[in-house]
Amino acid sequence: QVQLVESGGGLVQAGGSLRLGCAASGRTFRGKAMGWFRQALGKEREFVAAISGSGSSTSYADSVKGRFTISRDNAKNTVYLQMTSLKPEDTDVYYCAARGGSPIATMAPRDYVYWGQGTQVTVSS
Repeated sequence: QVQLVESGGGLVQAGGSLRLGCAASGRTFRGKAMGWFRQALGKEREFVAAISGSGSSTSYADSVKGRFTISRDNAKNTVYLQMTSLKPEDTDVYYCAARGGSPIATMAPRDYVYWGQGTQVTVSS
């Protein structure tokens, strides 16, 4: 088992920045690809960003490319999502996720086995 706990959500004005963190505990964090997803009430979970197990490869949704940066610190068992130039449409609950054993970063929620409880991000206009 891997337990994931997100932090860093909150309320910010449009154009502002937030950094989300996801602390992992339990089984080995190193080597597992990690992802960030978001979901609004009544909508499907949407891919935001992912990072490979080594941290050498990242991928982003087109809607956040150039504004968000995913990174990981394997020594701290933590993955981050730096969000800049935030827009009202970025308002969602953001979830951290880990793949079961694969180091390959993918975009499909079904590829991720472990999920955090989510953190609310609200961007006001």
